[in-house]
Amino acid sequence: MATLLIVHHTPSPNCRAMFESVVSGATAPGIEGVHVVRRAALAATASDVLEADGYLLGTPANLGYMSGALKHFFDQVYYPCLDSTRGRPFGCFVHGGNDVTGALRGIDAVTTGLGWRRVAEPVTVTGEPGRADLEACWELGATVAASLTDPAG
Repeated sequence: MATLLIVHHTPSPNCRAMFESVVSGATAPGIEGVHVVRRAALAATASDVLEADGYLLGTPANLGYMSGALKHFFDQVYYPCLDSTRGRPFGCFVHGGNDVTGALRGIDAVTTGLGWRRVAEPVTVTGEPGRADLEACWELGATVAASLTDPAG
């Protein structure tokens, strides 16, 4: 069975709503053979990353960058996971008050360095997430989870 690791920092109700929609998509009844593990960014470890087959990352955009919690996660896992996780699929979601550009740029830089392969476009939301935003989060979760069941990746 494949493992999908969802690493998130979701301190606000808006981030939490996006996270819950991502989890709902990743655990949808049509997705079989994928075990979903949820870890807060400050609790996720290199072992969690090494044991997973793919990743979903969630963060608010804080002061023009990803949250300090997600940055801390990357700082802790980067070198221990660098050689062993290349090519693994990932996706991400970012919530911001008015801009998410810097947060996305930071996530792209780290995941490129790790050699992870984005399998879905990031879901970005500024302000309160609407129905279409939450549906996009659901699709993100389902898409990344389904990528783990497809031998072609």
